[in-house]
Amino acid sequence: MKYQPAIMSASLGRAWLHDLDYKLEQAARSGFKGIEIFYEDLDYAARKISESGSPSKEDLLQVADHVRTVCETQGLEIIGLQPFLFYEGLRNRAQHGKMIEQMKFWLQLAKALDTTTIQIPANFLPADQLTSDLDVIAADLRQVADMGAAETPVVRFAYENLCWSTHVDTWEKLWDVTKRVDRPNFGMCLDTFNIAGRVWADPASPTGKTPNADADLKESIERLVKEIDVSKVFYIQVVDAERLEMPLVVGHPYYVDGQPSRMNWSRNARTFMYENDRGAYLPVEDVARAIIFGLGYEGYVSMELFSRTMSEEGQNVPDEHASRGIAAWKKLQERFNLE
Repeated sequence: MKYQPAIMSASLGRAWLHDLDYKLEQAARSGFKGIEIFYEDLDYAARKISESGSPSKEDLLQVADHVRTVCETQGLEIIGLQPFLFYEGLRNRAQHGKMIEQMKFWLQLAKALDTTTIQIPANFLPADQLTSDLDVIAADLRQVADMGAAETPVVRFAYENLCWSTHVDTWEKLWDVTKRVDRPNFGMCLDTFNIAGRVWADPASPTGKTPNADADLKESIERLVKEIDVSKVFYIQVVDAERLEMPLVVGHPYYVDGQPSRMNWSRNARTFMYENDRGAYLPVEDVARAIIFGLGYEGYVSMELFSRTMSEEGQNVPDEHASRGIAAWKKLQERFNLE
């Protein structure tokens, strides 16, 4: 396997609207070989079998075991479980302790799913709840890495910068933290949207771009190729986003007071690559080329999506998202001449 297409279970439709087994079936039928399992999908499926409506750990583990069986039957490899949210850098150390207990259970879920990767998005809680000290952030992440290293098989952690994360919002900071953690089972998920969406794009700007977008992106991806150790790239996500008709500020339908514009943009208006008819406009192909050819990355390429289209009702929603996702993969495969 040099390159294989994957998709996230949530990218095929919302958990409360669309059946997880059906989404897995559609992913396999469309040609995907791997899938990221979104925790929310497990939680919602577990609510259906819970006597109280509030799923127990046993309910969640039962669902995880079922999902593993379905994926095996459908020929899908579960490439990871995500997202383990709001973990690192907490000022409230009692809450940190609670998150460690939660991670112990996530390690059980990973084993039940037969996956060896858990993804951790960089924290985006309000700044007054987090430290900006990267050594503290790295120490927290090192703690879970060591927990994963004690498992059989070893569990890896893929840390991801989000373009709206409070402190780790660029690939440069992501790479800095990864080096500080310094554990063989701790690496990165590189996402074309989160890279281009921070250095090149700005949904709150009338232009949809940062002031020196093209020059800054060019310089950034040149540094990425020179600095990152590809062995620390555990998998990648390739995805685009819409050019909004008006800046995402007060008065915009997606605007939420107190939340970063990039977060609300991400939740409502991502697209698969090459969907120009849907407003896709980011230079994500440039970022993907840098990662695949510049770094020499090989492995799963995940077509991750968050969009308001996932909240539409109907069985056709998973079908359409699976079809759109695999079409984007095939075009990427053709343009890049991937094996």
